[in-house]
Amino acid sequence: MTVKLYSSLLVVFLTNTVWTRNIRPMSDEINPYEQFFYSSECPQECFCPPSFPNALYCDSKELKEIPPIPARIWYLYLQNNLIETVTEKSLMNATQLKWINLNNNKITNKGIEKGVFSNLKSLLYLFLEDNELEEVPAPLPASLEQLRLARNKISAIPGGAFSSLENLTMLDLHRNELLDSSLQSDTFQGLSSLIQLNIAQNSLTKMPPILPANVMQLFLDNNSIEAIPENYFDAMVKLFFLRLNNNKLTDKGLPSKVFNISSLLDLQLSHNELTKIPAISVHLEYLHLDNNKINTINGTQVCPIPIPGDRVYESSLPRLRYLRLDGNEIKPPIPFDLMLCFRLLQAVVI
Repeated sequence: MTVKLYSSLLVVFLTNTVWTRNIRPMSDEINPYEQFFYSSECPQECFCPPSFPNALYCDSKELKEIPPIPARIWYLYLQNNLIETVTEKSLMNATQLKWINLNNNKITNKGIEKGVFSNLKSLLYLFLEDNELEEVPAPLPASLEQLRLARNKISAIPGGAFSSLENLTMLDLHRNELLDSSLQSDTFQGLSSLIQLNIAQNSLTKMPPILPANVMQLFLDNNSIEAIPENYFDAMVKLFFLRLNNNKLTDKGLPSKVFNISSLLDLQLSHNELTKIPAISVHLEYLHLDNNKINTINGTQVCPIPIPGDRVYESSLPRLRYLRLDGNEIKPPIPFDLMLCFRLLQAVVI
C-alpha cells in the first residue's frame, strides 16, 4: 500500500462533509411546468432549489417535526432543528431517499417509529449526530453505507443491530457512553464491508471484542483502555491506521509483537503510560508516542530488523518516516543507532 493511497483514504473517510449530490448543470433550463411542479410540491417550511430537483433543504428552521417529504427527493437536509420524532407518515412517499441529515435535533429512541428507516430501501447515508439517542436505532436498511451516531447518549447496541448491514463502510459512534458490557462478541457481526470504525471518547477499559476483518481505520482514542490482548490484530489484515491516544496503556499491557502488523502505516499511542518504545513492523511509516513516560531509546532494540549495513537497498530498510517523542523524558541528542536503523526518517520530534 502506498503513501498516495493512504492519503487518499484519509481524505475520503476523515472529511466531515461528503458530496454525493446528483448535480444538475446550471445551464439546463427548467420549463414553466417543472418550476410550478417543484414549487407547489415543496413543503412551505423548506427550500427546493430548482437547479437541484432531488434535494430538499429544511435545515435550521426550528422545525419540531418532519414535514411530508415529496417522492422525488433523494437528499434530505433536516439538521439544526428541534425535531423529536421520525414517523412513517412523514417519509411514506420518500421511497427514493439516499441521504438523510438529522444532526443536531432532539431525537430519542422512543421518537423513532419502528421500521421507519428500514422501509427506506435505497438509503445510503444516515446522519443522527448530536441527538438524544440512548441506543443504536434498529432496524436499519441493508442498503446503508454510512451511519453517523456521534455525540449522543448511546450506552446500548441491540442484538443484531448491524447484522444485516453488509454494505456499511463507515460507523461512527464516538463521544457516546459505551461501556465494555455494551459490546458483545457478535456486536459487529455482519459488517463485512466496514472500512472505518470510530469508537473514540467512550468509557471502554478493554479493546472491543472481535472486530470486522476488513477495517482499515480504527479510532479508540480517549477511552480508558489498559491492555491489548495478544494476537488481537491478526485477523485484521487491512488495518493501516490505528489511533489509541489518551488511554491507559502500559508496557505490561502490550504483548511484544502486538503491533507487528504488515499493513499498519500509522500508529498513534500519544498520552498513555508507556516507558519504552513498543516493537513495530518494518512497514510502519508514522509513529506517535508523545506524552508518555519514555526516558531512554535503544535504537538496536527498537529496530524491527538487525541494524542495516552500509550496502543495503532502500526497499529493504524500515519504512518509518515520522517519529514523535516530545512530552516524554528523553533528552537530545538522538541516538546514532536509531538513525542507522531508520534511514528514511524525515522528522523526529523530541
